[in-house]
Amino acid sequence: MDKLSRILIVDDERHNIKVLSELLREEHKIMAAKSGQVALNAAHGPNPPDLILLDVMMPGLSGYEVCRQLKAHPRTMHIPVIFITALDATDDEAKGFELGAVDYIFKPFKPVIVKARVRTHIHLKRKTDLLDRMASIDGLTEISNRRSFDITLEKELRRIARSGAFLSLILSDIDFFKKYNDYHGHAQGDTCLRRVAKAVAGCANRSGDFSARYGGEEFAVILPGTDLDGAITIAEKIRTTVAELNISHAASTVADHVTLSLGVATVSGSQDISPVDLIMAADDFLYQAKKSGKNSVFPPKKNV
Repeated sequence: MDKLSRILIVDDERHNIKVLSELLREEHKIMAAKSGQVALNAAHGPNPPDLILLDVMMPGLSGYEVCRQLKAHPRTMHIPVIFITALDATDDEAKGFELGAVDYIFKPFKPVIVKARVRTHIHLKRKTDLLDRMASIDGLTEISNRRSFDITLEKELRRIARSGAFLSLILSDIDFFKKYNDYHGHAQGDTCLRRVAKAVAGCANRSGDFSARYGGEEFAVILPGTDLDGAITIAEKIRTTVAELNISHAASTVADHVTLSLGVATVSGSQDISPVDLIMAADDFLYQAKKSGKNSVFPPKKNV
């Protein structure tokens, strides 16, 4: 069974909330707010709605102002808004659509129309969410792709610029992967990539950690709030976990199984550094790991 969609009904009239709730609660999870500010708080909360039914005429913040604020914030801009109104002037409708509303429902409510319009826009929202997810996932390995990595790294660098926290980046590369494909075949190569991707993602499983296929046989891990020593420890865990998969690699001159080389770079919020700078730093360390014999992490873990 599909998960019930969350509908936020925003109206200062309790009767209107009651009528709409009764119409929709069979197919949806209902949230309610009697003011614009309460609606904004709910939309920014831990369980945001999938669709908002928003009364135009309310004391305090009007529906138009609530919609404007929703569409101005990255976290809520994609939530579809249907205006509820007793107004029927074309100018009022035009204003709502200009602000980003997807539809209007007019009072008094007609149950068939209310249900149909809500169902239509929930369906469209689900399709949009699915397309967004597909656009961010690597088709072969089913972990995040390079596009998603670029967006996440830029976002996390902005975050630490405000907080002053550490941010670490791990870049890794499968050793002798071209030889692996030449010897074992591309079908086996694809299987190898999927298994390595799963292992990398499994080692970066704390809240906020992010793993992605960076390109080809390269994988990246973004570690918010992690200093260099902590990131090196995670990189070593990734290296040993992949080695323990014991994927046969007859063409490797390092080991008889698939191995990874990894480079680790760390930045703090007090440093002015771009995504490209951090990637280049991690890539330079990855090159050092390759140069020093592969199947290793650079910088190496300090002896205690």
